[in-house]
Amino acid sequence: MAYKRLFFDFDDTLWDTRSNNRECLEELYTDYHFDRCYESFEAFFNYYMPYNLELWRQYRNDEIDRKTLIVERFRHVLAPTGIEDAESAVRLNRVFLEYTTTKTVLIPGAVDLLEYLRPSYRMFILSNGFREVQFKKLNNAGLSPYFDRVVLSEDACIQKPHRGIFDFALKNTNSRRSEALMIGDSWEADIAGAHNAGIAQLWFNPERLPPAGNFIPTYTVGSLGEIKDIL
Repeated sequence: MAYKRLFFDFDDTLWDTRSNNRECLEELYTDYHFDRCYESFEAFFNYYMPYNLELWRQYRNDEIDRKTLIVERFRHVLAPTGIEDAESAVRLNRVFLEYTTTKTVLIPGAVDLLEYLRPSYRMFILSNGFREVQFKKLNNAGLSPYFDRVVLSEDACIQKPHRGIFDFALKNTNSRRSEALMIGDSWEADIAGAHNAGIAQLWFNPERLPPAGNFIPTYTVGSLGEIKDIL
């Protein structure tokens, strides 16, 4: 296929979300003295992360709204301290998001790949991330110059994997469905979502997981460097 438009997921595809968020959470753990309630940072991290991921799954599937995600993920970690009010959770979430905008660890090969692709393709970010942090993260990580536009679920008023956000992205970037390729790490949000929207998919799958649906992605790679052998 002669692809002309590349849509990239951002978190865990280009920006190393796990490493960056872990660093932010460690700073929160220290700054807010969570060692008084958790036996170690690892215990704190392992208490927060699975619940956070489940809330994001619910958010993608329209089971909860943005405010619920923001409040509940930090009310969850505050509960052992005896603090359970929404206002405290929102404040902690705000600090966490501010910390994330300063982190710049990228997935290995991200810049090299974007440099390689830039002369031949128009590239866009397609993300479920929050507006107040995604642009700052892109800018601080030095990735903004590579992308013609950032399309967020908040702009489309619908999250990946729903077809509507992909249709919105195509329309608002003047892209043809047949010439577009979605590149992302999430089977549910990026790959199944693009497949159901009639868009070719490139699954960034460093853990070499088997497909989680009843179709085979257009492409699968284990590292970003492998994409240069495809495009």
